[in-house]
Amino acid sequence: MRVVSGLLIWLLAFAAQAIEADKLVLAARQQVGVTLTYDPAYRRLSYPNGDVPLNTGVCTDVVIRALRQQGLDLQQAVHQDMRANFRLYPKSWGLSRPDSNIDHRRVPNLMTWFKRQGWALPLGQDVEGYHPGDIVTWDLGGGLTHIGIISDRQTGGDVPLVLHNIGRGTQEEDILFRFKITGHYRIPEA
Repeated sequence: MRVVSGLLIWLLAFAAQAIEADKLVLAARQQVGVTLTYDPAYRRLSYPNGDVPLNTGVCTDVVIRALRQQGLDLQQAVHQDMRANFRLYPKSWGLSRPDSNIDHRRVPNLMTWFKRQGWALPLGQDVEGYHPGDIVTWDLGGGLTHIGIISDRQTGGDVPLVLHNIGRGTQEEDILFRFKITGHYRIPEA
């Protein structure tokens, strides 16, 4: 069973290698005007490839949906890794075992999974370091975390816009340096 689980994790990581930044940005942008609300309610999801209704979601759903269009199901990838390595993931929610309905929809879990894939980059305030398709996480204060995808569009000051859902549905906005950056991730080139 361990060999099968390890092979599945390797295959999921290999699938991520084929993800192209421009397609990831496009997949996130296609959610603008479609995902119109923010709803953090716990829901039972089918597995794998489970999702909440497309017209709603949270910040992580923008990333989940964009990566899923590229062939990477974060619900399955995070769940499989948490089953094999539960002790390495945050315990902020009092769970005693993985929950495929919610684990992939929590920013700290995604941060752990991205780091375990070798996608973590140094943090910084240099606009040149942020490329389209990069994934960024923030600390909003008060124990709230956030995640979004760097766009290929910029402000007039050359700061990249971010595709995210912070409460009004999926938007493409100038928020990169508005909050404290806690994570910066880049999927390796194919």
